[in-house]
Amino acid sequence: MGKYKPTIGLEIHAELRTKTKMFCDCLNDENQLEPNVNVCPVCLGHPGALPKANQKAIDYVIMTGLALGCDINHYSKFDRKNYFYPDLPKAYQISQYDLPLCKNGKLYLPKNDKTIRITRIHLEEDTARLTHGVTGAGKHGVQKSSLVDFNRSGVPLMELVTEPDFETAEEVVEFAKEFQLLIRTLGVSNADMEKGQLRIEANTSIAKESNGGKLGTKVEVKNLNSFQAVMRATTYEIERQSKMLDDGKEVKQETRGWDENKQKTVAQRSKEDAHDYRYFPEPDLPPMRFDDEYIQNISSQIGELPQQKRERFATEYNLSPTQIAPLVVDIARADFFEKAVSELRALDGSDNILMYNYLMSDVKGLETDSKTILSSSKLTPTSLAYIVRGIEKGDISSRVAKDVLKETFESGVSSEDIIKNKGLEQVSDPVEIENVVKKVIDNNSEVWYAYRDGKTSVLQFLIGKVMAEMKGRSNPQVVKKTFEELAHK
Repeated sequence: MGKYKPTIGLEIHAELRTKTKMFCDCLNDENQLEPNVNVCPVCLGHPGALPKANQKAIDYVIMTGLALGCDINHYSKFDRKNYFYPDLPKAYQISQYDLPLCKNGKLYLPKNDKTIRITRIHLEEDTARLTHGVTGAGKHGVQKSSLVDFNRSGVPLMELVTEPDFETAEEVVEFAKEFQLLIRTLGVSNADMEKGQLRIEANTSIAKESNGGKLGTKVEVKNLNSFQAVMRATTYEIERQSKMLDDGKEVKQETRGWDENKQKTVAQRSKEDAHDYRYFPEPDLPPMRFDDEYIQNISSQIGELPQQKRERFATEYNLSPTQIAPLVVDIARADFFEKAVSELRALDGSDNILMYNYLMSDVKGLETDSKTILSSSKLTPTSLAYIVRGIEKGDISSRVAKDVLKETFESGVSSEDIIKNKGLEQVSDPVEIENVVKKVIDNNSEVWYAYRDGKTSVLQFLIGKVMAEMKGRSNPQVVKKTFEELAHK
């Protein structure tokens, strides 16, 4: 396959998180399971029903465009995209054609160290949801049916179109994940692929590397609803088209779908061109004009973006890219980490890495064991900071830290109160520790003599006995040093 160069572009649809639909006042409720509840004459396409644009949806698309460095069109409009399917009752979709809200953006892929150009981002209405099935068998054979749920009809749908800048399936998946993270960070979409809130279409073509930059025939694979499906479908399509060219066959421009059971793409229909949709300006909606003040107001609402957070966490907390990655995708955990580090510094602590390790290892272990996520637990950043500071300063042992962490996680009692009320501060007093060490030696004389005779492997056993005797409060370094000094007397 080395003699062929894949060229891939993406179209990504994201349902926006608005209270109402795009052109009517029906609820945009993803949790509504009963079909055809959130409907009205507008989203059902009844004759004479007039649409009214959802301002919040427009704001969200412009916000996304600004976050991606897009140019915002100060003049934009909606268009009718004409085609008929059962999930589109008007026989046209209100979309945007030649004047999208946003154009000419870009998104950086940190793993692949590559910037992908974004052609446009526009706004349209979603279609109804179709369910195909078998209703029974009659004298004429199997009876099939298609059911239509219009709850989704008219939901605000943002579409992003990239330039054909991808060369591998890995780049495609990273872009999709990075875009999902971005719009979740902005709060414009939940982007849950399992619920159909983020749908990806990959346009793949194959051409010979010696073809002077001329692209091959584009094949679109529609409605990929998981990152795994995106990876497998894109990889399959690259291999399929390469084999066709190897066999001297012509690749046809068409729309294909991904068959999860067969792990292959399957032909659906010939690919339409723009003229097939007979676009024309939507006559029931006025054009939109945006002044600089409006755009600046939207821009001021954008907080820290994922790539900015990566860069700040690296410089401010000295974390590696591997350590930063899980924090960037988990906004609540990242916020907890920052608050805990702030509390740690207020307690004269400074070990950010130790804080990170406790949060991502010990705390996550408690979450798994209790089946409770961090935000639903009773652990506070202050309590975690006090524990980490205690470890850092040698005030508590690691064994005590684990026990206290579990108790404060479950009860909400501050770690400081637990440690002080139970007298769990680590003992480092050499005299107190030596008294206990001598007691352990008296009770384990054979092991002690073996250690004195050079069997160093038993030292950990003796230290463990002291730790048990002092209920985990003894400083293990002082205990170790005491045994070593007594052995040489």
